[in-house]
Amino acid sequence: MSVAFVPKRHRGKAQINQETIQRLLDENDQLVRCITEYMQKGRAMECVQYQQILHRNIVYLGTIADASQTWLQPQTSPPMERNQH
Repeated sequence: MSVAFVPKRHRGKAQINQETIQRLLDENDQLVRCITEYMQKGRAMECVQYQQILHRNIVYLGTIADASQTWLQPQTSPPMERNQH
């Protein structure tokens, strides 16, 4: 099972760091290779479980990216518009 999806009792306890993200990216690379290999062998049905894990990983990474962008954005006001008369 994917490193991103842990039992409920462990959720919220994992640290999201560069190492975790890199492991997910490496896992995704391996999943793509497996999917490609199965597809080349004409075994599309075997690909489904790997595609589901890949999809979950990508969604998870997207969620992390969205959260970090929101968290990292400076809390500044938009520039004030000048009155042009």
